[in-house]
Amino acid sequence: MLQRAESPVALTGVEASRSFFAPCFHGQSSERLWVAHVDEEARCIHLASYDGSLDQDDMPVRSIIGDAIRLDSAGVVLAHNHPGGNALPSRSDKVCTRSLAIAAEAIDLTLLDHLVFAGPDCTSFRRLGLL
Repeated sequence: MLQRAESPVALTGVEASRSFFAPCFHGQSSERLWVAHVDEEARCIHLASYDGSLDQDDMPVRSIIGDAIRLDSAGVVLAHNHPGGNALPSRSDKVCTRSLAIAAEAIDLTLLDHLVFAGPDCTSFRRLGLL
């Protein structure tokens, strides 16, 4: 499902991205992935949402890449939640993110960050050195 962002919010850095995505997970009891497509100035031009846990079979790489091509996105920022309460990326999170990063690189799309939310906690792949 694609939704147009209400205003061109700039996702320049972890804190801006965290503030942008945090309301998306308020009251969520199941895992959900959000993808913000951004322009060259890191302004959100589109927001997509996907249900389900992140594993190699469920990561919507084709949809994300297809949307990026259609929207002419310069980059994407991912965010998903861990309802279980641990904000550290799982092995599956790392594998899926790496797969997307490889596909994105092939079309000159930048994977700016992937945030993992768990309650009030949030972890950044970029800050962990995983991107």
